[in-house]
Amino acid sequence: MPLRAIAYISEASAGLSAAGLDALVEDAARFNAVAGVTGVLLFDGERFLQYFEGPEDGIAAVHERILHARSHQAIVELNRGSVSERSFPYWGMRWLAVEAGLIQQLAIGDWTGFSRRLDDGPGAGSALEQLRTLVTRLFGVSPQAQAVG
Repeated sequence: MPLRAIAYISEASAGLSAAGLDALVEDAARFNAVAGVTGVLLFDGERFLQYFEGPEDGIAAVHERILHARSHQAIVELNRGSVSERSFPYWGMRWLAVEAGLIQQLAIGDWTGFSRRLDDGPGAGSALEQLRTLVTRLFGVSPQAQAVG
Protein backbone atom coordinates (compact mmCIF):
# COMPACT_ATOMS: atom_id res chain seq x y z
CA MET A 1 0.00 0.00 0.00
CA PRO A 2 1.53 3.35 -0.99
CA LEU A 3 2.30 5.85 1.73
CA ARG A 4 1.09 9.44 1.57
CA ALA A 5 2.05 12.52 3.56
CA ILE A 6 0.82 16.04 4.22
CA ALA A 7 2.64 19.02 5.71
CA TYR A 8 0.91 22.23 6.81
CA ILE A 9 1.25 25.25 9.05
CA SER A 10 -1.48 26.96 11.08
CA GLU A 11 -2.03 29.53 13.80
CA ALA A 12 -2.88 28.37 17.31
CA SER A 13 -6.25 29.45 18.65
CA ALA A 14 -6.13 32.08 21.38
CA GLY A 15 -5.96 30.61 24.86
CA LEU A 16 -4.54 27.20 23.92
CA SER A 17 -2.77 26.06 27.08
CA ALA A 18 0.10 23.58 27.40
CA ALA A 19 -2.32 21.18 29.12
CA GLY A 20 -4.81 21.64 26.28
CA LEU A 21 -2.10 20.95 23.74
CA ASP A 22 -0.99 17.83 25.62
CA ALA A 23 -4.58 16.53 25.69
CA LEU A 24 -5.06 17.31 22.01
CA VAL A 25 -1.85 15.44 21.06
CA GLU A 26 -2.71 12.49 23.30
CA ASP A 27 -6.11 12.20 21.60
CA ALA A 28 -4.49 12.55 18.16
CA ALA A 29 -1.94 9.85 18.98
CA ARG A 30 -4.74 7.39 19.83
CA PHE A 31 -6.65 8.25 16.65
CA ASN A 32 -3.50 8.10 14.52
CA ALA A 33 -2.57 4.66 15.87
CA VAL A 34 -5.90 3.28 14.66
CA ALA A 35 -5.49 5.08 11.30
CA GLY A 36 -1.89 3.88 10.84
CA VAL A 37 -0.60 7.46 10.72
CA THR A 38 2.67 8.73 12.19
CA GLY A 39 4.15 12.21 12.36
CA VAL A 40 5.39 15.19 14.27
CA LEU A 41 3.91 18.53 15.36
CA LEU A 42 6.09 21.58 16.03
CA PHE A 43 4.73 24.43 18.15
CA ASP A 44 6.41 27.79 18.78
CA GLY A 45 3.75 29.20 21.10
CA GLU A 46 1.80 30.80 18.26
CA ARG A 47 2.08 28.56 15.20
CA PHE A 48 2.03 24.88 14.36
CA LEU A 49 3.84 22.97 11.67
CA GLN A 50 2.69 19.39 11.27
CA TYR A 51 3.93 16.60 9.05
CA PHE A 52 2.03 13.31 9.03
CA GLU A 53 2.33 10.15 6.95
CA GLY A 54 0.55 6.86 6.42
CA PRO A 55 -1.86 4.95 4.19
CA GLU A 56 -4.16 7.04 2.02
CA ASP A 57 -7.35 6.25 3.98
CA GLY A 58 -5.63 7.03 7.30
CA ILE A 59 -4.24 10.30 5.95
CA ALA A 60 -7.70 11.29 4.72
CA ALA A 61 -9.27 10.60 8.13
CA VAL A 62 -6.57 12.51 10.03
CA HIS A 63 -6.69 15.41 7.58
CA GLU A 64 -10.45 15.71 8.02
CA ARG A 65 -10.03 15.94 11.81
CA ILE A 66 -7.32 18.59 11.39
CA LEU A 67 -9.51 20.73 9.16
CA HIS A 68 -12.29 20.76 11.78
CA ALA A 69 -10.13 21.17 14.91
CA ARG A 70 -10.81 24.25 17.04
CA SER A 71 -7.25 24.36 18.35
CA HIS A 72 -5.98 26.21 15.28
CA GLN A 73 -6.96 28.34 12.28
CA ALA A 74 -5.52 29.75 9.05
CA ILE A 75 -4.33 26.33 7.83
CA VAL A 76 -1.89 26.54 4.92
CA GLU A 77 -0.98 23.26 3.24
CA LEU A 78 2.70 23.15 2.33
CA ASN A 79 2.52 19.95 0.30
CA ARG A 80 0.99 16.51 0.03
CA GLY A 81 2.10 13.49 -1.94
CA SER A 82 3.53 10.01 -2.01
CA VAL A 83 6.52 9.04 0.13
CA SER A 84 8.72 5.99 -0.28
CA GLU A 85 9.19 5.42 3.47
CA ARG A 86 8.12 6.87 6.77
CA SER A 87 10.23 9.65 8.25
CA PHE A 88 8.65 9.19 11.70
CA PRO A 89 7.78 5.48 11.83
CA TYR A 90 7.60 5.22 15.63
CA TRP A 91 5.81 8.49 16.37
CA GLY A 92 2.01 8.03 16.47
CA MET A 93 2.09 11.76 17.12
CA ARG A 94 4.52 13.81 19.11
CA TRP A 95 4.71 17.55 19.68
CA LEU A 96 7.91 19.49 20.10
CA ALA A 97 8.33 23.03 21.38
CA VAL A 98 10.58 25.06 19.08
CA GLU A 99 11.96 28.58 19.05
CA ALA A 100 9.95 31.38 17.47
CA GLY A 101 10.83 31.78 13.82
CA LEU A 102 11.77 28.15 13.22
CA ILE A 103 8.33 27.24 11.90
CA GLN A 104 8.43 30.18 9.48
CA GLN A 105 11.89 29.11 8.34
CA LEU A 106 10.73 25.55 7.70
CA ALA A 107 7.49 26.72 6.07
CA ILE A 108 9.33 28.64 3.36
CA GLY A 109 11.57 25.64 2.67
CA ASP A 110 11.27 23.27 -0.28
CA TRP A 111 8.38 20.94 0.61
CA THR A 112 8.25 19.54 -2.91
CA GLY A 113 11.13 17.31 -1.78
CA PHE A 114 8.83 14.82 -0.07
CA SER A 115 6.41 14.56 -2.96
CA ARG A 116 8.78 12.63 -5.17
CA ARG A 117 8.88 9.48 -7.23
CA LEU A 118 8.82 6.47 -4.95
CA ASP A 119 12.39 5.47 -5.85
CA ASP A 120 13.91 8.86 -4.99
CA GLY A 121 15.16 9.92 -1.58
CA PRO A 122 14.54 13.35 -0.06
CA GLY A 123 16.96 15.99 -1.25
CA ALA A 124 19.51 17.22 1.26
CA GLY A 125 18.01 20.71 1.17
CA SER A 126 14.36 19.67 1.35
CA ALA A 127 12.22 20.97 4.19
CA LEU A 128 11.41 17.37 5.17
CA GLU A 129 15.11 16.60 5.51
CA GLN A 130 15.53 19.79 7.57
CA LEU A 131 12.65 18.64 9.81
CA ARG A 132 14.21 15.20 10.26
CA THR A 133 17.59 16.81 11.08
CA LEU A 134 15.94 19.14 13.61
CA VAL A 135 14.20 16.26 15.39
CA THR A 136 17.44 14.25 15.40
CA ARG A 137 19.29 17.22 16.91
CA LEU A 138 16.61 17.77 19.59
CA PHE A 139 16.54 14.10 20.61
CA GLY A 140 20.08 13.04 19.80
CA VAL A 141 18.75 10.12 17.74
CA SER A 142 16.97 9.76 14.41
CA PRO A 143 13.16 9.49 14.62
CA GLN A 144 13.52 6.52 12.25
CA ALA A 145 15.78 4.64 14.63
CA GLN A 146 14.05 4.77 17.99
CA ALA A 147 10.55 4.62 19.33
CA VAL A 148 9.74 7.65 21.47
CA GLY A 149 6.79 7.54 23.92
